Amino acid sequence: MSINRRNFIRKTYLSTAALASSHLFSQSEDTSMDQLTLSGGRYMGGHAAPKLTNIRAAFIGLGSRGGLHLNFFEGLPGTEVVALSDLYEDNVKEKLRALKQMSSSSQFVNTATYWGDENKWRTMLQEVKPDVVFICTNWNNHAPMAIECMIQGAHAFVEVPLAVTLKDLWEIVDTSERTQKHCMMMENVNYGRAELMYLNMCRQGVIGELLHAEAAYIHELRGQMQQEDRGTGSWRTHHYATSRGNLYPTHGLGPVAQYMSLGRQEDNFKSLVSFSTPAMGRKLYAEKNYPPDHKWNQLDYQNGDLNTSMIKTHLGRTLMVQWDETSPRPYTRLNLIQGTRGTLAGYPTRMALEGGVLGITEDHLDWVEGEQLEKVYEKFDHPLYKRLNEKSKNSGHGGMDGIMMYRIVECLQKGKSLDQNVYEGAFWSSVSELSGRSIQQDGAPQSFPDFTRGKWKTTKPLEIIS
Repeated sequence: MSINRRNFIRKTYLSTAALASSHLFSQSEDTSMDQLTLSGGRYMGGHAAPKLTNIRAAFIGLGSRGGLHLNFFEGLPGTEVVALSDLYEDNVKEKLRALKQMSSSSQFVNTATYWGDENKWRTMLQEVKPDVVFICTNWNNHAPMAIECMIQGAHAFVEVPLAVTLKDLWEIVDTSERTQKHCMMMENVNYGRAELMYLNMCRQGVIGELLHAEAAYIHELRGQMQQEDRGTGSWRTHHYATSRGNLYPTHGLGPVAQYMSLGRQEDNFKSLVSFSTPAMGRKLYAEKNYPPDHKWNQLDYQNGDLNTSMIKTHLGRTLMVQWDETSPRPYTRLNLIQGTRGTLAGYPTRMALEGGVLGITEDHLDWVEGEQLEKVYEKFDHPLYKRLNEKSKNSGHGGMDGIMMYRIVECLQKGKSLDQNVYEGAFWSSVSELSGRSIQQDGAPQSFPDFTRGKWKTTKPLEIIS
């Protein structure tokens, strides 16, 4: 399919979209007429907020993820940590003490600290009035915290997922538009070396027209159940019991969605079907490792161990998205993107192209992988990775956390639009509730709400940033 052919298909779709939109929207229970009208603000796709030369940041949630973000952020030029908030006093004091030890100056003497109450973070927002807030708490708190941060005048940066319900996702979008404050879900995987390189290769047309993607979060995390009273396992275990569908879709989905420019002019999410296996692993793990009267053995684990969802886009492309945090198998995000001229895949990183890859292979019948990839990296490494890799390699997750934080700070200081907008966070996170609905309806298709209200057609695809 040529570029002109693709544009013809897209324009043909756009010409009929208005006729179909009311029917599509009506299929989503949470897409009311109020949500289809203007939010009272302005569209945030491509939005560039006023420059923040010195970024005054607060952090809510100082566990593993919050601590990593805090440590890297405070070392960047033009940044200031003005407040720390956590439910637990020891978390706050430990992080503040570590900050003071890392810094040779007295810059953290006036950092405000809050703990001991579920609503201390609200007091922090009112008293400190930070420019930005990094939210690294349990999933249920993401939406109310992000919404209140924007209302109080701060940009919100939220750990994944952005929210767990469509209702909350709509409210986040509406609040962002009304306040003109960024609300970015911090999908760090989009800044991994392979993911950035594949984005670069897709933009250069190396694999031709994009057809299909495969994404996953396969990560055995039963050991988190040892965190019974504090930590991720203390609240995440309850989600395995009471939720349905893909509970954690964005690590795998975010990168492939950006390859395809979903929600950005080229194409968008249309519908989803979903199925899950029986729920066995968590129950068996609890029975084996805890006494019969333990609270983990009192839960009725309802969510299937492995979820598989299939997504259809407006242009007819397909995406398979899987989730499994229970089964004993190696970690993978799949990270596969298939086009008319070849395929790029992950775990292990490998690729095959029609006509071969850079003289390494002769045709598409053999993968290029392992040491053979050095020649590919040399030619196609993303310029952002080349610029920031050395500065961020000690930040966590192979450096992707640091590159993400660098970009957040850079965009805010220069008054540029962010690499991930609020609508992308909403689309990627919406897979959780939509997959649950499909499962409850025996695999019936679920239409994606259009969080952009049709404006995705005017939003440019993410550029290759140098």
